[in-house]
Amino acid sequence: MTKENLHKFHLEFTDNALLSALVGPHDRHLTRIEQRLGVSLALRGNHISISGPEPEASYAKAAIQYLHSQLIKGFTVDTEEVEAAVRMATATVPLSAEDQILQGDESMSIATKRRMVFPRSNHQAEYMQALKTHDLVFGLGPAGTGKTYLAAAIGVSLLLSGTVERIILSRPAVEAGERLGFLPGDMREKVDPYLRPLYDALYDMLPGDQVQKRMASGEIEVAPLAFMRGRTLSNAFVILDEAQNTTSAQMKMFLTRLGNNSRMVITGDLTQIDLPGGMTSGLWEAVRILRGIDEIKFVEFDEKDVVRHQLVSSIVKAYAADVMHNTPADIKSHARSK
Repeated sequence: MTKENLHKFHLEFTDNALLSALVGPHDRHLTRIEQRLGVSLALRGNHISISGPEPEASYAKAAIQYLHSQLIKGFTVDTEEVEAAVRMATATVPLSAEDQILQGDESMSIATKRRMVFPRSNHQAEYMQALKTHDLVFGLGPAGTGKTYLAAAIGVSLLLSGTVERIILSRPAVEAGERLGFLPGDMREKVDPYLRPLYDALYDMLPGDQVQKRMASGEIEVAPLAFMRGRTLSNAFVILDEAQNTTSAQMKMFLTRLGNNSRMVITGDLTQIDLPGGMTSGLWEAVRILRGIDEIKFVEFDEKDVVRHQLVSSIVKAYAADVMHNTPADIKSHARSK
C-alpha cells in the first residue's frame, strides 16, 4: 500500500474507564477490528490511531465511535458487540458510515424485564422498525440473524406496556405435516422439543417465574401450528416460526387467523425447506402472492446479519452459494430477485 492510499485518523477519549472497556482485555477488541477490516490500530495513552485503506479506515473509525457511544449509554462491549459494530459500519455507504452509525435511534432499544435489546445490523434495525409499525411482517433469511429473537422481544415489550393482551408463538411441530401421534409421550411431551427455541427466547426476555405465571394465565401461549385452526387471534402479538415448513393450506389458514388489534410476524428461511418432495412451501407461496400488498412488510436478511459465531456467517454464505446450483427453479428465481 502506498502512502498516497493510506488514510489515518486519530480519536481521543477523555474517560479512561470507558476507554479500557472499549479496547478490551489486552486490546482484544481493537485486535478484532484490525482482523475484520485489515487496518492498523494503535493505542497510545487516551488516543487510538487508525491507519489503512479507504473505506476500511473510515469503517474502523465508525465502529470504534459506535462502541464508545454504547458504553456511554451504559451497555457493555464484548466480542459480539465488536462484531455488530463492524457489521453495521460496513453496511453503510463509505465515508458517511460514521454519521449514519452514530445516529443510533433510541427508539430501537427495547427494555424487557431482563435486558436491553437493540439491533446489531441494519437489517435488524429495519426489521424492528417494521415490527413496530406494521400489522403483518415477514422476516426472511438464514438462521442466526435474530428473526425470532427480535420478534419475541418486541412482543414482550408490547405485552408489558399493555398494547397487546397476549403473545402467541407457534411453529410447525414436525417437518412433514405435524404427525404428532407417532411421537412418544403426552401432547405436551410430543410438541415441546419442536417449540424449545420459542421458550428459550421468552426466558431470555423475562424471569422464569414470570414466564410460567403468564403462560398459566394465558398471556403467553406457545403452541404448534395445528392448534391454530378455527381460532381468531385478537389483541395479540403472534409469531409463526420456521414458516418455510408450512404447507400452502397451513399458511393460508394461519394468515387468516389475524384478528382486531393484533400483529403477526412470519419468520423462515426459504433455503431450509424440509417438506416432502413435491410439496410447495406455504412461506414461498405467501411471499409470491402477497408481495404487492403495501400494508405487509418483507424484511430479508443475509449472512452479513448473522449474530452468532463469526464462522456461522461463513457457513451460511457457503450454503447460499450452493443453493443456487441445487434448488428448484422457482426458489432460485426468488433468491436472484433479492
